[in-house]
Amino acid sequence: MTARWSTVATAAGLVAPDGNTRPTIFAEMTALATAAGAANLGQGFPDTDGPLWVREIARAAILDGANQYPPGRGIPELRSAIAAHQLRHYGITVDPESEVMVSAGATEALTATLLAFVGPGDEVVTLEPFYDSYAAAIAMSGAEHRTVPLRATADGFRLVEADLRAAMSARTRILLINSPHNPTGTVLRPDELRMIADAAQASDAIVVTDEVYEHLTFDGAVHTPLATLPGMAERTISISSAGKTFSLTGWKIGWATGPADLISHVLTVKQFLTYSGGAPLQPAIARALSDGDADIRELRDSLAERRDVLVAGLHTAGFPTSQTEGTYFVCADAKPFLTDATPDGDAFARALPELAGVACVPLSAFCAPGSEAARSVASWVRFTFVKDRSVLDTAIDRLRAFAAE
Repeated sequence: MTARWSTVATAAGLVAPDGNTRPTIFAEMTALATAAGAANLGQGFPDTDGPLWVREIARAAILDGANQYPPGRGIPELRSAIAAHQLRHYGITVDPESEVMVSAGATEALTATLLAFVGPGDEVVTLEPFYDSYAAAIAMSGAEHRTVPLRATADGFRLVEADLRAAMSARTRILLINSPHNPTGTVLRPDELRMIADAAQASDAIVVTDEVYEHLTFDGAVHTPLATLPGMAERTISISSAGKTFSLTGWKIGWATGPADLISHVLTVKQFLTYSGGAPLQPAIARALSDGDADIRELRDSLAERRDVLVAGLHTAGFPTSQTEGTYFVCADAKPFLTDATPDGDAFARALPELAGVACVPLSAFCAPGSEAARSVASWVRFTFVKDRSVLDTAIDRLRAFAAE
């Protein structure tokens, strides 16, 4: 009998050829960057902390005694702030008492949701490329992971309806959708959202949305939650977190909203994962969600500027790039630089810290091994721009020098 850890490691691509486990691609590329003294544009975490006034609230909460277990659903102030956020930004009405749940980051909410609703014999459909924790959580549940490729076009990575319908079956229990999309930077458009809604309704599937980059969109791209589409509120669990919105990724304060019965089922599982946590951080995030819109706009504007700097630098170095409408990431095609020694994006990314003093991540690391999507992005890599401007400038200078050799 195969142990569950092995199933999870295999699904997440963490089994080495010798059978041992290996680090995630993010840990591996960061280690290579450190060893080479490279500018690390691989792992997507900010170089700077979130707003000082939000951190001050957390510090005060520690000193004021918010150091014991908070309620399993989250403190009332935060649940009310989440509900108010959904109404203010999207016109979504949820009851903070029964339709909101606070979690240890979006990852826990996603995992608890999958464990609550699927098991052996069920199927979970995701877009591909996909964030690596999806495959791991699906493997934990025992369900089968099916994927829908996002296809590279002149208009960015896009969803094709025929691909979506081909992935669905009578056993599809959950559609797990990420928009704005990591790793491609795609923001799903109204026609794509309608495709997903129609497919979910036809299969009577639950839709689980990963919306952690919801406020980090550019060039007029608009994030539209699937829960706002006709007929979708009753079958959608919307998940987000404060990590990306306020550059507080280490706080791990996330949440899920949706119909009371679905949230209750998720909470049944979630309470046996962490039960609760982040007691002094929850009041700070409650205030951030209520009073932090100006901080969100400032971050979004800063990221848009840094994205433009990175894209321009990649172009001058000779890398074609895909359109980036949101998130922290730019995808670039390394095909002009592939050689016999680095025949694909995977080998290129692993060699780049030594070759150029810059770290990135191969896009194929976000795909199932051997899949159609993996083959289609075999030459592509992902760079992050959520870094200090000096780090971006250094990376661009090094890439230009590398390209000129």
